[in-house]
Amino acid sequence: MGRVTRGYWLAGAMLLLGGAVVTRAQAPDRHVWTGVYTREQAERGKTAYAENCAACHGETLAGIDVAPALVGPNFLNNWNNTSAGDLFARIQSTMPLNAPGSLGGRKVADIEAYMFEANGFPAGDLALPPNAALMPNVRIVAQKPEPAAAGPACTCGK
Repeated sequence: MGRVTRGYWLAGAMLLLGGAVVTRAQAPDRHVWTGVYTREQAERGKTAYAENCAACHGETLAGIDVAPALVGPNFLNNWNNTSAGDLFARIQSTMPLNAPGSLGGRKVADIEAYMFEANGFPAGDLALPPNAALMPNVRIVAQKPEPAAAGPACTCGK
């Protein structure tokens, strides 16, 4: 490979890397208090949960024996400040216990939406995506953040 060709390859790689960094930096951070799932998705998730999860985690998501609760302070403390994508990946790769990895992406997202609803997080207009890689900026935040304080009123032109 000639010196010029290597230079083009290096420049192309730097451009791609720089674009990825800019894209990542511009992706808006969202959290579960901003409505990251839909009501319809949570309804589908309730059905999927009953079929695939309730036998171990209980009908009310409170946990049974060694299966942990999926609702309440312990669950929220365990998942606080992680991403919805992390939770999605855990569910998809380890559940259900008798057939890990058997749940499709849409079913996992629906179950996660139901878990968010059961934990009191509000529904929104957009459904959780059926892929963990599409939700790294959706944070699980146990406590509802305070609304941002309004800045001083603009006195422009006065």
